[in-house]
Amino acid sequence: MSGERSSKTTSQNSWEADDDVGMVNPSGPQEPVIHREDEIEEQQNEDEEEEDFEEEEDDEVSRTQSQPVGVEEVQVASPDESRCLHCCHKVLRGIRALWATRETEDTKENRELHVKTTLRELCVFIVFLVVLCIVAFGMTTTMTYYYTSAVTELFIQEPFAPSSTFADIGNAEDWYQYALGPLMKGLYKKMWPDQKNQTNGIVLFDSMLLGVPRLRLIRVRNDSCEVHEDFRNLITTCYGVYSPENEDTRPFGPMNGTAWTYQTDTELDGFKHWGEFGVYGGGGYVQDLSADEATSRLWIESLRDNGWLERGTRAVFIDFNLYNANINLFCVVRLLCEFPATGGVIPSWTLRTVKLIRYVSTFDEVVMACECIFVLFIAYYIVEEALEIKRHRWRYFPSFWSILDLLIIVISICCISFNIFRTIMVNKDIESKVNEGAGKFVDLDEVSYWQLVFNYTLAITVFLAWVKLFKFISFNKTMTQLSMTLGACAKDLVGYSVMFFMVFVAFAQLGYLLFGSEVEDYAKFETCIFSQFRILLGDFNFDDLEKANRILGPVYFVLFVFFMFFILMNMFLAIIIDTYSEVKAELSHRKNDFEMTDYFKRGYQKMLDKLNLRRKKAVTVQKSMSSNKRVDYHEWHKDLKRRGYAEAEIVAVCSKYDLDKGHVLTAAEVRKMQADLDRKKRTSDNNHDKDGLDSLDDSDEDTSSVKSSLRRMSGGGVSHEEFSVLQRRVDRMEHSIGSIVSKIDAVLVKLENMEMGRAKRREDLTRLLDSIAESEGITDESKQHYMERLVRDELERWDSESCISGFDPSPASSSSGRGSGRERRPTSNPPEYPPSNHS
Repeated sequence: MSGERSSKTTSQNSWEADDDVGMVNPSGPQEPVIHREDEIEEQQNEDEEEEDFEEEEDDEVSRTQSQPVGVEEVQVASPDESRCLHCCHKVLRGIRALWATRETEDTKENRELHVKTTLRELCVFIVFLVVLCIVAFGMTTTMTYYYTSAVTELFIQEPFAPSSTFADIGNAEDWYQYALGPLMKGLYKKMWPDQKNQTNGIVLFDSMLLGVPRLRLIRVRNDSCEVHEDFRNLITTCYGVYSPENEDTRPFGPMNGTAWTYQTDTELDGFKHWGEFGVYGGGGYVQDLSADEATSRLWIESLRDNGWLERGTRAVFIDFNLYNANINLFCVVRLLCEFPATGGVIPSWTLRTVKLIRYVSTFDEVVMACECIFVLFIAYYIVEEALEIKRHRWRYFPSFWSILDLLIIVISICCISFNIFRTIMVNKDIESKVNEGAGKFVDLDEVSYWQLVFNYTLAITVFLAWVKLFKFISFNKTMTQLSMTLGACAKDLVGYSVMFFMVFVAFAQLGYLLFGSEVEDYAKFETCIFSQFRILLGDFNFDDLEKANRILGPVYFVLFVFFMFFILMNMFLAIIIDTYSEVKAELSHRKNDFEMTDYFKRGYQKMLDKLNLRRKKAVTVQKSMSSNKRVDYHEWHKDLKRRGYAEAEIVAVCSKYDLDKGHVLTAAEVRKMQADLDRKKRTSDNNHDKDGLDSLDDSDEDTSSVKSSLRRMSGGGVSHEEFSVLQRRVDRMEHSIGSIVSKIDAVLVKLENMEMGRAKRREDLTRLLDSIAESEGITDESKQHYMERLVRDELERWDSESCISGFDPSPASSSSGRGSGRERRPTSNPPEYPPSNHS
């Protein structure tokens, strides 16, 4: 065995020695020897390791044969088990690849992997976005708006007196007129002839009244506020603003029914309501109306006669629920009239048109399937973000896209929770309340509220998901300009925003204090802020400000427009435009982040290789030659150009086979070309790696390289010997190129010095001639002697400078030489001429 290994080593060394023959080594004769010695030592180490492994294997076999029966032994995996383990490893790698992203993989060095990972991540996210949009838009239709508009027109815009609607209610008597007029008319009169036997009321001909309407009253106590001591003798009652502490829970009036006895929110299963003047609880004094219009009218008249609405009243609710089976929509209606402590009535209304029963039609079942897929996607992204956090740890959180991913996941989990909670509540309310009978009130206020919360949360999720698309479209310069502009000017915008809001809030406080008591748009501080934003957009009411104060109103308006619009808003636009120009200039000189075109071209070529389509190039070349006779170059050139071949390919092939350079391929040359094409087609059938005319220009002399390429294409890889030889060749080439580049640099430095010296000499000669020509009043002989002396001095100085700077060709010495040359240049005027005989 050792003999075989030694012979193997000898043959390996001799092969490497043969490979070194003919290689030019400009750096000296020692480098190949060093490389060969390293390779021999490396090969000897490998042989020793192989020998040790074989000895250990022999020892293992001997121990196995000598092991007694009954003792457990460690068995070596069989080929089947190895294949099974290999398959399991592949499966695990495939599962891990499902969560491969740019943040979990090392894609900075591998550009193709970077593009491939980004495309896969983009495709998965697009599928998630489509599913999310189906879930979001599957529970709302345009019918929602029209249904809400119809109910609003019936109960809000229906007049009960000349030019008076629900929005115009101003006192308790107006409320009674509305309740006995438009409310009764809308709840009990709109039905078709075939709906006369309906036990439930019919509204708008097609909507069913679920249960009965309910009236609910909230009052405050008489001692809920304190009268000033100067007026206590005149004012004996005081009803303050509403608060849970001031709410009155004592019976009042006849005290003979629920309308006069207080019930808590637990007893009524009520839900809180956020009104104009406070948050009202779910309890109160309630009166459920009847399914019959006449009975309901009697009860409302009885409430009016007994003074149900009096000074302590702070809010009156009218609640009822409608269901339209044609469009499967619920409309939860709440009409609220608030009686503030200031007097008067502030009416408001809330109409929640929601789809509580979700899965009825076929499309609803599709939406249900998409909801299940949505849950799976959220679980997928949770694992993905967990892997990214594990990999980057605290570096994960400063990224904007990472925070956006976490926000989408958190909001999506909230959507899933809301959906489950809403489904449970709907099933409980529909089964326990709607099916109990027509004489009871069905409270769907809470479940409709949570349905709206679910809709709002899902809408925010859709918005953030569309924003996340900017993360994947950075492969185009145009698409990256917006994100790069916002990122580049973020710091400037933060500083500007601080200054902007300081001035903005100052003007808001000024407007609230000046006009809060007279102008509706400035009655609250928050409405002042929105009113000022409307001024910036050109929506304002200057007449109201002028009526409130004829001097301060116009002054406030002019100052606000000048500082906020003409100065601060234009500064904001200047920051954006300036940053956009810089980003655009930067992107004009930058290469695209993703070369998507090259990636798709490479994928297309691989697909052609797998489908065995590229072999057709050789076939088309054969078809271009009609027979084995003589082929004219110009005709064949035109034929190949029509088939899509490049000029360089055609010229290369013709120069190879046109041996006599006559621009005509003889019959022998044509037969040789066709034989090469036949051989090329057979090779392409097996390897799918050759390319028509390119193969005709390949050299047939390098047989070993062709065999190596075939082995690599067949999956054999590159052997260690070939890799060592190639590495050695690359090292030599790098060393040769380095020495050549250094010599070229030295030559360039010398040429630069010569050019500078030539320019300096030209300048000195020009100066000498100018000085001689300008001299007057001397003889020609004096000029001649003086010129000879100056020229001799200049020549001696040139010789000294060339001797000093000529020995060091490096750039440093040349630059220093140039500097010293400038220092030696005479700075004073040339010496005066000797006095002439005439002088």
